Order: sequence, then C-alpha cells, then structure tokens
Amino acid sequence: MPLEIFNQYESEVRGYIRSFPTLFAKSKMAEIWDVDGKRYIDFFAGAGALNYGHNNPKINAAVIEYLQNDGIGHALDMGTVAKRDFITSFVKNILKPRNLDYKLQFVGPTGTNAIETALKIARKVKGRKQVMSFTNGFHGMSMGSLSITGNSFYHDDSYGVPGYTTQVPFHNYLGDKVDTIAYLRKILGDDSSGTELPAAIVLETIQAEGGINVAGVDWLKSLREICYDFDILLVVDDIQVGNGRSGNFFSFERAGIQPDIVTLSKSIGGGHPMSLVLLKPELDKWSPGEHSGTFRGNNLAFVAATVALDTYWADDTFVKELQLKSQLVEKRMQDLAFRFADHIREIRGLGMIWGAEFKDPELISAICSQAFADGLVIETAGAADDVIKFLGPLIITEALINEGFDILESAVEKVLIRNRTQEGKEAAQ
Repeated sequence: MPLEIFNQYESEVRGYIRSFPTLFAKSKMAEIWDVDGKRYIDFFAGAGALNYGHNNPKINAAVIEYLQNDGIGHALDMGTVAKRDFITSFVKNILKPRNLDYKLQFVGPTGTNAIETALKIARKVKGRKQVMSFTNGFHGMSMGSLSITGNSFYHDDSYGVPGYTTQVPFHNYLGDKVDTIAYLRKILGDDSSGTELPAAIVLETIQAEGGINVAGVDWLKSLREICYDFDILLVVDDIQVGNGRSGNFFSFERAGIQPDIVTLSKSIGGGHPMSLVLLKPELDKWSPGEHSGTFRGNNLAFVAATVALDTYWADDTFVKELQLKSQLVEKRMQDLAFRFADHIREIRGLGMIWGAEFKDPELISAICSQAFADGLVIETAGAADDVIKFLGPLIITEALINEGFDILESAVEKVLIRNRTQEGKEAAQ
C-alpha cells in the first residue's frame, strides 16, 4: 500500500491526503504525476501557494544557481544580497507603479504569522484591544488568527482563543437587499450599540475558504471611508487572493483603495515559504527586535520571488494574459452552471478564483473524488463544503483549463447518473 506509512505514523489531522489518496512523485507547472505515472491537471495550486506553477523553470534555475554558489540560506533579519534584490524588485515592479508607499516587514514564513503581526502592530499603534473581522472570513490557524476566523469548525473553547474580536456581516451576507456597510457605520457611530471601537478591521476582499464571496467595489470604497471616519486601520488579508489571483497583483486594486496594512504569503515566495507585512510608514512603531522570528528571512524565497516579480510583473503582459484566462474560466463556470442548473445554486468569482455552489453539499465530495479519479485535482470551499473551487496556477494554459473543466463536467455527470441509478434501485425494492 503506497500510503501505509502515512496511515501508520502521521497524525490523524492530515487532510488533503484523504481527498487526494495517491503518492505524488513529480510536477511541472500545472500538471502533477503520481508514482504510477498517472497525470493530474492541477486546479488547486497548493491552496494558492503555487501561482507560478510547480517547478517553474526560471525560478528553479535561479534557486539552483544560488545554492550551487553557496548563497546565504538562513540570516534572520540580517542584510543579504538576496533580500536586497527582492526588496529592490518589489518596490520597482509592485509598489512604485501603483503609487503605494509601504514599509516591508518580513515575518515567520506562514500566512498566519503575517496576520498575527498585523493584529499586534494595529493594537500597539491605536492603543485599543478590539479588532473587527467578517462573517465567513478565514485568516489562519494560530490563536490570534483563529479569533478573527469565522468558520466554527476550526474553533474549540478549550483552545483559549483570545477575545476582543467582533465579527460583522460581509458584503451580501444578509442578501443583496441589506446594506451591511450601513449597519457597520451605525454600530460604530452609536455609543449604545455595545460595540467597542476597534483598532483595525481585517478582511479578505474575496473570501476564498469562505465560499468565494467577492466584495463589491462600492462596498470596499465605503469600508475604506468608514475606517477613515472612525480612525480605524484597514487591514487587507491578501494571502490567498493576492499575488495576481484576482487579475491584479493586489485584490484591492480594482476598488482604487489603499489599505493601511496588507498581509502577503503563499505565492509571494515563488513556491517557497515566505510571509510579508506591508504597513504604511507612520505605522512602523516597532522597537528593534520587538517582533521577532527565527525564519523571517528565507533567502531561497527571496531568490524565487525576485525571479517571479521580474518575469511576470515588470510590465502588463502577464496581467493581459490573466484577463484572457479569467474570461475563459468564467465562461466554463457559466457553462457548468447552465448544464447542471438543477443542481448548482450560483457561481461566484473574479480573476482566477471561481466557485460553483451546489444545492446539495453531499454531491460535492463525490464529484471531487470522481474528478480526482479522472485526473483532476480540485478542492472545495464554504462553511458547508458546498462550493467547488477553481484555483489553478496563474500560468496554466488555456488548453489545460479546458481539459480540466471537461473532466469536471464529466465527473458531475457521472455522479448524477450513479445517484439516479441508485435511487431507481431503491425505489424498485
């Protein structure tokens, strides 16, 4: 049994290996192969950590050369050539073209490290304990991040998750006839609402794990105004939907707003662990060493990230390619919803992140399992796991997008036929 050693020795907490039960051996860009040589199209991209694909040849070549030349690997927050080159590239290719002025803070290598850092500096600067977040938001697995994460599956009273957090309705959480921004402004402005003024409001502009919920442009602009009016810091969690996932490098660009703090991780490291907090210069109130971390300087990630930035973000060529691919993904999602209109409630998405919400969540697991058996890696989203989620690498070809959606459509059809056959047998008994 190829998975026997994992079943015997690895913790029961393992999850993705249950959804994708094979032994993977190699990968290239948007394709993966297992030990038996079976090929899979990747609509998952390492949960958004592989926007530039598996084993991107330009990134690999730079990392290999760096290692062969005995480049610095571990340096805490000391200065290295690799870090210098990354900062230079990030400022030139990302910040300056967008007229953004941020200081860069390198933190521990995971997304939740960035969120914890943002919460800590926001509370320090504003001198307030309270933080607001939104329904269906997901921000990480450490204690502070869990305290602003909505899904109850990840919570347990015994964890001792810190308080001083308030969750408020996200855009369209209460339906399109309820103005959740008006509600937020009301409770913040009313001294009798029982709502303490927060240091920060934290959000994903596109809630990925929450079910592919896309905040509207006007809603985001109004939220930015609320934060100005009440002296609240706006923190955008761009860990999964940043780095080009929305069609622009930052997911908030479409609204023309500038958050006070931005958290980045996953694909910012070009496939290597890295996490970054962007904060407006006036918020950089840290004392030297006040917030630390042993692995806040992954130089291999700096090398990989610099190549990714210089290759894909030096001009608008990549963004134009993303627009065309995004249109194709949206069309294929629309086709899926039309073909299975009796079973799909809604499709939602933007750029290169889309989801199809099914009326019967029990179908989803069977569909994803069938798709995997047929050669497609795709996952679910939503509090009830009722959304099938497209999250392919940004470098995926249009041919692979179409092939992957053909597999997905076939998998839906197979599951529905199997269910109808089973129902017929049961009715005949």
